[in-house]
Amino acid sequence: ETVNGSHRFVIQGYSLAKGMGVGKHIASETFAVGGYQWAIYFYPDGKNPEDNSAYVSVFIALASEGTDVRALFELTLQDQSGRGKHKVHSHFDRALDAGPYTLKYRGSMWGYKRFFRRTALETSDFLKDDCLKINCTVGVVTSTMEYSRPHSLEVPDSDIGHHFGTLLESQEGADVIFSVAGEKFHAHKLVLAARSSFFRSEFLDPESDEENSEVDTSNEIKEIVIDDMEPKVFQAVLHFMYRDNLVGDDELSASSSDCPIFDTLAGKLLAAADKYELPRLRVLCESYLCKQISVKSVATTLALADRHHATELKSVCLKFAAENLSGNKT
Repeated sequence: ETVNGSHRFVIQGYSLAKGMGVGKHIASETFAVGGYQWAIYFYPDGKNPEDNSAYVSVFIALASEGTDVRALFELTLQDQSGRGKHKVHSHFDRALDAGPYTLKYRGSMWGYKRFFRRTALETSDFLKDDCLKINCTVGVVTSTMEYSRPHSLEVPDSDIGHHFGTLLESQEGADVIFSVAGEKFHAHKLVLAARSSFFRSEFLDPESDEENSEVDTSNEIKEIVIDDMEPKVFQAVLHFMYRDNLVGDDELSASSSDCPIFDTLAGKLLAAADKYELPRLRVLCESYLCKQISVKSVATTLALADRHHATELKSVCLKFAAENLSGNKT
């Protein structure tokens, strides 16, 4: 017997994903089937270097802890013309004693290196409005032994970001204050040092400790003045350092309408990520800014990426310009 579950993976912006590199993938959200977490990996330039990006690759990965998980899989590339001519790869018609695949451990994958030839895909009805839709069904084989298998428990998503965010909001245990254009922000040195090598050097460097020990003989909380950043930007930096994500899209988009890219909150956060040596924040900003690229903004976005060492964003800008501006005359 199998416990079955399905998930739809919608890939927006296929043309922008092209060129990210062989072996690099876009991952779906994880989904639960049979007590395990699963994810779909889409490789726009293929997984196999020998294919020279001629094919797209699709794989299903075990995304949670597990040992020798036996499962059947079905991948369906949806025909978006409405004619129902979907491309289906299925193993559900196999007998259970021969058909299931065994995934040995977390990260094990099953799928197709040559799922679809890329040139054919790009002229097909599977690609519409620069979007692909992949349906995945997983059937986890349940134990057929006479004895019962220990029940698995669903482990909730990590809530460490929530707890650290609450710590930031409550200011409990804060041991440093940042003064930004007259606004005060309380924080915790150890949290900042753990997240940023810039602050690790600032707070934990032995030479800094020596200097501080000579002058700091009181129990007063140290105050640091930040004079090159707006309060809302620094607040968004702290939000990331404690919660590990960007502020809401409403805050990011509110600063983006009819505003030069350098003056948007996302653009200023990218600069802050460069200053404070926060590589994950840089990637999050790059990902957000990639979605905002247009013919009008690509030049300034490229300049922003070049200034703040955002190599992935720079690469996407150059590719976008080559594909969309090569025929334009200035």
